[in-house]
Amino acid sequence: MTEDALTRIAEALERLAPPPQRSPDFGAADAFLWQVAPDRLAPVPNVARVDLSLLVGINRARDTLLDNTRQFARGLPANNALLWGARGMGKSSLVKAAHAAVLAAGLPLKLVELARDDLPSVGRLLAHLRAAHSHRFVLFCDDLSFSHDDQHYKSLKAVLDGGIEGRPENVLFYATSNRRHLMPRDMIENERSTAISPSEAVEEKVSLSDRFGLWLGFHPCDQDDYLAMIRGYCDSYGLAISEERLRAEAIEWQATRGGRSGRVAWQFFTDLAGREGVRI
Repeated sequence: MTEDALTRIAEALERLAPPPQRSPDFGAADAFLWQVAPDRLAPVPNVARVDLSLLVGINRARDTLLDNTRQFARGLPANNALLWGARGMGKSSLVKAAHAAVLAAGLPLKLVELARDDLPSVGRLLAHLRAAHSHRFVLFCDDLSFSHDDQHYKSLKAVLDGGIEGRPENVLFYATSNRRHLMPRDMIENERSTAISPSEAVEEKVSLSDRFGLWLGFHPCDQDDYLAMIRGYCDSYGLAISEERLRAEAIEWQATRGGRSGRVAWQFFTDLAGREGVRI
């Protein structure tokens, strides 16, 4: 066999089994995005988030998550958290805002976002984070949920339980979901009705939510909170508008969207700022 052929074989083997990735430079940023193929932690210099003070109508969840995050950043015990409930009510915004508030208080903390579809790679990610024991990490998975035939939930146990090694002491897991039990109710009931042992049919999947020490519920906002959200955005960005006009236009906007939420409030404000020539 020629030397050229041996070189091509060696290169092919390296592509099939690439060398281990170098340890990330965690000093490059306060937030990172986990990417696979190849594995890497990409620094995020500017995180898209809103100030904690602008999150209206979720005071209890805000205070609880912020206290939990501060405890963890100080090296104290803290719980994994599941933020569940109504769409557009600030679940993911709260996670990012709490991280910013902790940083502003002078407490070092890294935020690492993990996509739901990349859960099977979480073991490799945890190995990186465990090795960086001088840093503390909030591992964040947005919009987490599973279907009845989804096997990704098994990977989640590596984060929540950690297997024989246990979850890394320097890693905390926050997830958001529209579902309290991370899978649709109709699928839960379907598996119960068709299983030989209905009481055990979905216990493994449903019990995933039990592994979160904190359950923080988010519910649709009322009209007063909806208007307060918009007023907060206007004041924060210096957009002058009368209460009468704000109320009339905001209520008309929500009627066209079929409901109220923090997301609808921000969408209305974005439209209003554009019409008024205010940059955000």
